[in-house]
Amino acid sequence: MVPVRLLSRMLPALLLPLSFACAASWKSDLGNWFKQAQPPPAGATALDNSQIVSGLREALAQGTTKAINQLGRTDGFWGDAAVRIPLPSPLSGIENSLRQFGQGPRLDEFQLTLNRAAERAVPQVADIFGNAVRQMSVADARAILDGPQDAATRYFQRTASDSLRVKILPIVRGATAGVGVTQSYKQLSAKAGPLLQLSGHAVPDLDNYVTDKALAGLFTTIAAEEARIRTNPAARGTELLKQVFGSH
Repeated sequence: MVPVRLLSRMLPALLLPLSFACAASWKSDLGNWFKQAQPPPAGATALDNSQIVSGLREALAQGTTKAINQLGRTDGFWGDAAVRIPLPSPLSGIENSLRQFGQGPRLDEFQLTLNRAAERAVPQVADIFGNAVRQMSVADARAILDGPQDAATRYFQRTASDSLRVKILPIVRGATAGVGVTQSYKQLSAKAGPLLQLSGHAVPDLDNYVTDKALAGLFTTIAAEEARIRTNPAARGTELLKQVFGSH
């Protein structure tokens, strides 16, 4: 079991956990991008295109703000089983064996470090969501309004995924570079990768792996809030939201 031996020695002694602080200005920055929404004129009986766009902007602002606030804090990923980042392969496939070798605490710390990196990165992306919303056309807004419960989330995935990745990846890389446990994994992966591939185990790039999982968790959380706004009138925080989604 050469891979198990190699990986059982991958983690050094316990290090101090990472301490991440969210960017202080992200909430105010995000709010500034969404100030374009205007209430419908008094006495209006039907929603015109500008009101629909404004209503969708409010909904997207609400969904993204909640997702960033929820995930971009200590235990935002780690404390939520729905988005917690799991151990990467091949560790995930031989986790039980590694724990039998006494590596349980180190595996747990390694996984915690990955989640802390994602928690650190998420608060930095508010501007990207804001730009995506500002670029939303009338056609986009109507497609979102008339689409499935995750139509807005799909819009973000289509228009913002590349920019989000570019923003998140270096933050994750910086977070993992500062921790011995992840550095040890990267060094071991580089040395043992060819051998592990021969045994049928792919070794993903750690920083790209965390970035992918952070994006997946972010979109999962936005989709949940979008569905809540669509299906629960009490979740529609403004009159314009009530009008836009109440008509569908």
